[in-house]
Amino acid sequence: MLTETMECPLCLGEGTLKRTEVLDRLGVKDFARVAQLSAEEAFRLLLEKHDGDQQRLWLRFDAEVQRVRLGFEDKLRVIQSQRDDLNHRVEGYLREVGTLRERNRELEAEMSKAARRGKLEELSFEEEVRTWPGICISEKLQKNGDYILAYRDPSGKPLEPRILVDNKDKTILAETDLRKLIRDAKERCCPVAIIVTRDEGQLRQADRESRWNQDCGVWVLRTTRSWLQRDCDVLRPILERMRTDGVDFLQKNSALSEGIRRTFVDLDEIEKELKKAAKAVDAATGLTAKYRVRLHTLCDGASAQKKAGVAR
Repeated sequence: MLTETMECPLCLGEGTLKRTEVLDRLGVKDFARVAQLSAEEAFRLLLEKHDGDQQRLWLRFDAEVQRVRLGFEDKLRVIQSQRDDLNHRVEGYLREVGTLRERNRELEAEMSKAARRGKLEELSFEEEVRTWPGICISEKLQKNGDYILAYRDPSGKPLEPRILVDNKDKTILAETDLRKLIRDAKERCCPVAIIVTRDEGQLRQADRESRWNQDCGVWVLRTTRSWLQRDCDVLRPILERMRTDGVDFLQKNSALSEGIRRTFVDLDEIEKELKKAAKAVDAATGLTAKYRVRLHTLCDGASAQKKAGVAR
């Protein structure tokens, strides 16, 4: 760097003059100073420009960083929201899976109970039918019904027509149960099929009103455990006619089939009246016993009073 002052060559160093004054007296320009100042100014301008560019670059960089950061924050918020939503959905699915598992366990338990109950029902039915005279029953079928029922000749040989039997122990008989019975009867070539419920309450009103009818070429009897033996006795002459005249003889005699249907309805009504009469007899028997006890009590009381009066 050039100094502002210098030794004066005229006064041999006595006193000091500014460099510019000495150069002016000598008529010489301070090119070095000018160059220095020009360089300094150039550097100043260059630095100022560079600082401005650098500042603008930093501002642009900061703006870009801010934009990227905001973009990442937005994406992060979306991802967080999706993750929260996914967590809620997973929790909901887990709760639903737990509920379904619980319901599945309940259904499995109910199905197991129903299977055991149905198995016991079938075994009980088989044991009961084997005690009926003149009737034979097959072993439990693996599919297409439960048993094959038939009357037998004196030698014990099963007679035609064979009867397919299906036991049902459910709240109410369904139309699908009858459709399946008819389909199974056709597959086993049985012209007669019987669906047996545990009690009368499991039959629909339509079943009770038409317990014997033909559907898709199969004669179907809707009955209960308590009615079956009686119903088989009613149908026995019809089954014998089927064996001698062919299974389609009832189709040729609609009046007879209608008479059989009405017979079953009438028998059911008679049984209901008999049940009412039995209940009335039981009630009368109970009242008789009750009044007999009361009468004995009154007699004993009157005898005691009489004895007390005689003693006085």
